[in-house]
Amino acid sequence: MNLRPRQVLYPWHWLVLLLLLLSTSCAVAAAGTAPARTPPMGWNSWNHYGASVTAADVRHAADAMVASGMAAAGYRYVIIDDGWQGKRDTRGVLHPNAKFPDMRALAAYVHGKGLKLGIYSSPGEKSCGGFTGSAGHEVQDAREFAAWGVDYLKYDLCSFRHHLTGKSASKQVAVMKDAYARMHRALVATGRPIVFSLCQYGWGRVWEWGAAVGGNLWRTTDDIRPTYASMWFNANSEQGLARWAGPGHWNDPDMLEIGNRGMDDPDMERSEMSLWALLAAPLIAGNDLATMDAATRATLTNREVIAVDQDPLGAQGHRVAQSGPIQLWVKPLADGTLAVGLFNTLDHPLDATLDFKALGLHGPLPARDLWRHANIGSVDTRRVFGVPAFGVVLLKLGQPKR
Repeated sequence: MNLRPRQVLYPWHWLVLLLLLLSTSCAVAAAGTAPARTPPMGWNSWNHYGASVTAADVRHAADAMVASGMAAAGYRYVIIDDGWQGKRDTRGVLHPNAKFPDMRALAAYVHGKGLKLGIYSSPGEKSCGGFTGSAGHEVQDAREFAAWGVDYLKYDLCSFRHHLTGKSASKQVAVMKDAYARMHRALVATGRPIVFSLCQYGWGRVWEWGAAVGGNLWRTTDDIRPTYASMWFNANSEQGLARWAGPGHWNDPDMLEIGNRGMDDPDMERSEMSLWALLAAPLIAGNDLATMDAATRATLTNREVIAVDQDPLGAQGHRVAQSGPIQLWVKPLADGTLAVGLFNTLDHPLDATLDFKALGLHGPLPARDLWRHANIGSVDTRRVFGVPAFGVVLLKLGQPKR
């Protein structure tokens, strides 16, 4: 049986598509033609280097992104997180610190690899690490970033939070919206396309207004940690937020911990990559690209899984069923098929079957295993899958429409 919209798009499928179209129209009206038509892919320095990052580290990351095959798989942004900032001069111009002697040269190096450069700042007076923020200098800083050749800005609420103390919830939202909108206007005025990432931890239900202030992505949770529990907490926090995601504007459960100690078990890595792909989440790696092993590299560069994340429909998937430790997730794709994930959250292997009723499907349907890169024939509710400990079976169900 072919999986075509008129055959298997049940009411909840149509609702997802309708909400996606409505949210996309609103975001485009509010923010104009935005970059990040698919979730941004790249690497961020924070998880591995913290505030000690140097220009040399960034160059090495760009080299490794190309050498590892990540660039060829679609990763583009090399993002410098907190720790690059120096002091402002008498004219208020912000200069990098001694670890970053020449930002223009660094941007040129990254661009020369066919990649894009990202940078970090804050709407507060200071950054999370106590470095100089952009408060009161938004226009100046945006111009400087554009002149350097920056393509992506992560804008972190962090120290700005003291401006929210003592205010009502509605006033807090208004203050945050104003702070982010100021930087968005400054970025637009430069004339350079710069992806705007709101690092805002979900405060004030940012998903409801992030696109209206120019955000291309916004954090929906606190910082992720390199643990299986933290990864699942951030993923599950995305439930119910699909209506605000779509081309040009994405819910962000934070950076990938794949390859970092604590999340370097291959099955855990595949689970995180599968969840982020189903969620249409930004794929921002945070590991040491130069020393990652073959298993981590294979996980990060699996093009079939990346294609689920980068699907042009831009629909955010969600959990549709749970039976004890087994969770079933689904994401509709532009070609009329479905990406479906069976996750085992226990520390020993389990057998699981697909709940076709929860998926709104009738079987049998052709299936492809995206981690094994193999067509596995037709499946229905009788097909039993062995799901590894802390692991996943990620399938593409149905026949693509012609």
